[in-house]
Order: sequence, then structure tokens, then C-alpha cells
Amino acid sequence: MLKSIFFGTPEFAIPTLNALADLTDLKLVVTQEDKRKGRGKKLLSTPVKERAEELNIPVYQPSNINTPESLQRLREEDADLFIVVAYGQILKKELLEIPKRYIMNVHSSLLPRHRGAAPMQWAILAGDKETGVSFMQIEEGLDSGPVYDTRSIEVGDKNFGEIHDTLAEMGADLLKCFIEDMGRGDIVLREQNDSLATYAPKIDDDLLTIDPENLKAEEALRKIRAFSPEPGAHLVMQGERLKLYDAEISEENLAPGEFKSTKKKLYIGMKEGSVSIKELQRPGKKRMAVGSYLAGAHLPERGEL
Repeated sequence: MLKSIFFGTPEFAIPTLNALADLTDLKLVVTQEDKRKGRGKKLLSTPVKERAEELNIPVYQPSNINTPESLQRLREEDADLFIVVAYGQILKKELLEIPKRYIMNVHSSLLPRHRGAAPMQWAILAGDKETGVSFMQIEEGLDSGPVYDTRSIEVGDKNFGEIHDTLAEMGADLLKCFIEDMGRGDIVLREQNDSLATYAPKIDDDLLTIDPENLKAEEALRKIRAFSPEPGAHLVMQGERLKLYDAEISEENLAPGEFKSTKKKLYIGMKEGSVSIKELQRPGKKRMAVGSYLAGAHLPERGEL
């Protein structure tokens, strides 16, 4: 049986971790260090660490995976296969040369489109008709290695959470196919066309802001979906920062930054067109339908944000 090591950190990596544990002799799980979060600064394990402990697989959490000590720890397992899914550290050349056969990565885009840290979000922001997952060999460049295979889905009106969950399972399916082909000696990797590459940088707070003066209605809708349910696009309404989960295009004729409210509807004018907010969250409150928000917000029928 193949000996393997898994590298990953968030929830997205767990389906592939489960598949690797089923199909190989999984020797070690490498994940990021525990972090303190929340008001109480409680030390929290990564989702991958929690799952690895449930599977009784040893966990390794170095602050830097590329140190001589870390590399020696990896060499000790004499692994055939390294699998990486959203690990969160750059893997340098010396590490890439350790596995006896392959080091492969599940990347959540149709490469070479959206190389980088936030491909699912940028696929929605860009208005892509489809997105997907690529199972690729890691090399020193950023998500530039040859691709074994891809799986795709239509973006449609899906939000980040829906795409995330679907692609996580697709990544695990690609791993299963890859291991089957390894057994047959039938691995074919195709080089990426670098001239078609686009990049998906990390999400910052400025990108999460809905600015009606500078966004068309369709762009605002994409932004809401790209960051729903987390980290959440936001809008300042009457001095209160609202986190937006869902919306739709509206036919209301409103100026940029103007709003119209009824008992159950909240419309907001954009640079072009308007949107109807469907679900949101007030600071310190739970996620709610817009009707529940309007019942307590006491907004005028029309006004400026």
C-alpha cells in the first residue's frame, strides 16, 4: 500500500483527507499551528487536526515546514505520496523533492485561471460561467504545475459556501482517480498554458465593502455571493454596518446610495440598477431575513444610506 503524508488546514481539505486515509497508509497529517480566536482567546485546533485526531493519525504542526528539522520529520516517513489541500505555507524545493513518487495539490479553480489564495471567491467576482477544481503537481511556481485532471460546475447563482462544499468533494474524487491510475501506471500530466493565467489574491476588508457609488447592481450581487456565508460583504446603513448574505437584482429605479424600504423589502440603488437585500446580519445579532430586520429597524420609506 502507498505510504502518504497529508498537508491541509481548513474544512475544505477534510473530504480529501478522508479519502487519503481510506486509500493509503497515511503516516502523518501536517497542519497549521493552533490559533487563539474569539473574545476569550481560546486556543483552537484546525479542522484538519480535529479530523486527523478522530482518525488516530499523528499530527505535525510546525511554524515553518521548510526548516531542516521539519524536512527531517517528513523524510522519516519514507512516503510515496504527499497530498496538499489549502495548507497555508509555501513549500520550497527541498521539500518538494522528498516524496518518492508525487506531490500533488487540490486547487479550487480551473487552472490556469485563478491561481492563488482565493480562487472560489474570485471566480464569482469575475462573473465566470463555470469554475471547478484542479488536481495538479506542485512545483516552485504559484499553482503553475502540470495538471492531472479537473472537474467543473456551473457558477450560476451559487454563493461561496455552496461552491466550496461541492468542490471539496470533487477534490476527493480526483484523488481517488489519481490513486487508481497510479496503480495502473497510467498517470498523464499536462502542462498549463501560462499565457492564460489569472490570479486570485487574498481577500482584504476593502474588497468586502459594498460601495453603491462605484458598483453596478450585478457587481454588488456577485460580491455578496462571493463572500457568503463567510467572511461576509458589508454595507453601512444608517450608521450601522450590515453583513449581507443574499440579494437579488431589482427593477426599482433608485439613485446610487438611495434606499427604499417596505414592510418586507429593502432596495438599494447602485451605480447602475438596484438590488433587493434578502438576508443580512446586524452587529451582535443573528443572521436574519430582511423582513425581520425591517420590523425592528424603523427605517423611513426612502432615504440615503
